[in-house]
Amino acid sequence: MNTLARYNAADLPVLMKRINEYSIGMDDYLERIFGHFNETNPNYPPYNLIQVSNVESRLEIALAGFKKEELNVYTEYGKLFIEGQKESKESDTNYVHKGLAQRSFKRAWTMADDTEVADVSFEDGLLSVNLKKIVPDHHKRKDYL
Repeated sequence: MNTLARYNAADLPVLMKRINEYSIGMDDYLERIFGHFNETNPNYPPYNLIQVSNVESRLEIALAGFKKEELNVYTEYGKLFIEGQKESKESDTNYVHKGLAQRSFKRAWTMADDTEVADVSFEDGLLSVNLKKIVPDHHKRKDYL
């Protein structure tokens, strides 16, 4: 008789290995769901994710001190990547307190298959990425009367 095994969050890598051993063709699917648990997700830069409507979201990222030329926003393999490259300048400035991070970063978010980037804007140190859900014609509202 089989015994039931218990797993907790610390056992996730072992559990994923066991699931992968007995699954065929699900590697990509499982990686998209559980892959982010293995990544370190820094808190920099701070961001907001706003649900504008049932088909539209907005990602706002605070990037004080960055210029538009220092930013790169792109999608690849179902992920949204945002990178900021800050040149490190050696200066003779004697800081009493240095609270503005202004360091290079790379952040990634997994997007659903039916989500696309509608537009990207950068104004006053705030990067806004508007995301739209693609609704197929047979799911869109149709008024007949």
